[in-house]
Amino acid sequence: MGQQNQTLLTEFILTGVSRRPELQLPLFGVFLIIYMVTVVGNLGMIILTKLDSHLHTPMYFFIRHLAFIDLGNSTVICPKMLVNFVVDQNTISYNACATQLAFFLMFIISEFFILSAMAYDRYVAICNPLLYNVIMSQRLCCVLVAIPYLYSTFQALLFTIKIFTLNFCGSNVISHFYCDDVPLLPMLCSDAQEIQLLIILFTAFNLISSLLVVLASYILILLAICRMHSAESRKKAFSTCGSHLTVVVVFYGSLFFMYLQPKSTHSFETDKIASVFYTLVIPMLNPLIYSLRNKEVKNAFHRVFKNQCKHCV
Repeated sequence: MGQQNQTLLTEFILTGVSRRPELQLPLFGVFLIIYMVTVVGNLGMIILTKLDSHLHTPMYFFIRHLAFIDLGNSTVICPKMLVNFVVDQNTISYNACATQLAFFLMFIISEFFILSAMAYDRYVAICNPLLYNVIMSQRLCCVLVAIPYLYSTFQALLFTIKIFTLNFCGSNVISHFYCDDVPLLPMLCSDAQEIQLLIILFTAFNLISSLLVVLASYILILLAICRMHSAESRKKAFSTCGSHLTVVVVFYGSLFFMYLQPKSTHSFETDKIASVFYTLVIPMLNPLIYSLRNKEVKNAFHRVFKNQCKHCV
């Protein structure tokens, strides 16, 4: 394309969740409540797993990191989105857009592999209970958390730098409510095929490799449960996995809904619905699933609450 068509953009316009003016205020209210519940739930989970010594186990170490990722993911997107509901022009600066994309990618990719690490942790807990504390040492837990963070940071920087070092042409309207890589690609002046291919390859690898670890872990868990003789042992094993399995089904379900739609029905509108789900709704649901389905968390909350009350008195 000619140089005259290349404009140096200083900001982008986000189309938002909905363009209908009458929906702006109700949606603002809904997303404000979602974000408040997300912050309270995930911050609460981080604080609780830190304060209560009974929750200083590998399982809750991973839950704490999942809560941090969910809180980060939601905070990267939701506050800016809420501001855009109440202003006339839904704009985001060039640098803010690049920053939002980088952090969003980092958090969402980390979530894939933290969920895999949690599945492996559940597999060890049920299939090797006697060696659980030996296998799931503090060192291994740190490695299983550090690798997803490093890998996701590398990938986030790779895509953000590749996209934002190229020129954008003509329209500066992003058909989304936050800066994501896919809606940004059609706006590039130069051929974006290389980046598109990289995104497809990395997305497929992230999705398939993390899901394979989860599926392999749960197949082995299921086989171990089938071999258990007492109903009580089976019930305990299922309850150990219940919360994580619920989180996995909701997370991967929304992603498959987005990626496996037929081309004819695929649109940015359905992408937006799926994106709302895994960037805003899932981070709100995860701490609720882990706290409502879990006696240990409830007991820890009561213990911490009692201790705080004693200090107050």
